[in-house]
Amino acid sequence: MTDDASPAAPLAYQGPRRILSGIQASGALHLGNYLGALKRFTQLQDTGAPCFLFVADLHAITVWQDPALLTAQTREIAAAYLASGLDPARSVIFPQSAVRAHSELAWIFNCVARLGWLDRMTQFKEKTGKHKERASVGLYTYPVLQAADILLYKATEVPTGEDQKQHLELTRDIAAKFNNDFNAPGFFPLPEPLTQGPAPRVMSLRDGAAKMSKSDPSDQSRINLTDDADTIVAKIRKARTDPDALPETLEGLEGRAEAKNLVTIYAALADMSREAVLAQFAGQGFGAFKPALADLAVASMAPVSAEMRRLMADPTEIDRVLKDGAARAAAIADPVVDEVKKIVGFWRG
Repeated sequence: MTDDASPAAPLAYQGPRRILSGIQASGALHLGNYLGALKRFTQLQDTGAPCFLFVADLHAITVWQDPALLTAQTREIAAAYLASGLDPARSVIFPQSAVRAHSELAWIFNCVARLGWLDRMTQFKEKTGKHKERASVGLYTYPVLQAADILLYKATEVPTGEDQKQHLELTRDIAAKFNNDFNAPGFFPLPEPLTQGPAPRVMSLRDGAAKMSKSDPSDQSRINLTDDADTIVAKIRKARTDPDALPETLEGLEGRAEAKNLVTIYAALADMSREAVLAQFAGQGFGAFKPALADLAVASMAPVSAEMRRLMADPTEIDRVLKDGAARAAAIADPVVDEVKKIVGFWRG
């Protein structure tokens, strides 16, 4: 192999356009996941490009997961995909671990990626802090598995939030280095980021400076996808705000994190710009805005929540979709990893 230097730019990839993304199988999904990921996935499904959407259970076990709960969470995320409008006839929906090629390609990429590249990954530092010696090796090499997830299907585009841009850059570096090291120009594409959905960062209902998270100990901080209408209304009513009326311009939201967050949520749910939301509600207080937001949230989310609960009550349909998706994903992935083994020089028999 070559040294640690950044690889030269390879020849352009000539394959078809493909889109890939996934959600980790840990914790309950919430409004931020819906607006930032699920809603975006359904829009991408309509572009005509093949979409591969997986449940990232291999990534989930980089930290301890209760085995029985992991199975349930895998089904819940698949239910969220379906309830949000993803069509398994048009999008390939599958559990990551059900396609063995993910793990095989990840190991080969572990031998292509450089320690220096992983040492620069800021997410690992943020997640482990002063206790990185206690972290699993899997958490450290998490971005390499992500690269395998993407390149296994030769995905050309990946929906990417701000917190994942560095990982996608690593994927591009690994692809370029593999193509260069093994004299396979254009074998792997250099995937491009897709702009995030209508609300790239939905913040906590209790703290406008913190991202809405399934790991927050306060259930009042988020709207879960399985919340019923009454719960959604109650959480929005209790959401932290300030005493001032809504301004006429975005500049008037500066320094008002909670107000900005609620306006952002309204805009994303209504498919409006934040400027349009402010034009509609300028001068009104949260006594008027919160009920309007609650009505909109219920109208948007209640059907998704109801369908999720229906699917999870009898997971037969979910399991059928996941099994079929895994077979379709493997049909694409297995030939790619077989070709990689040939390129690397593994004995073929």
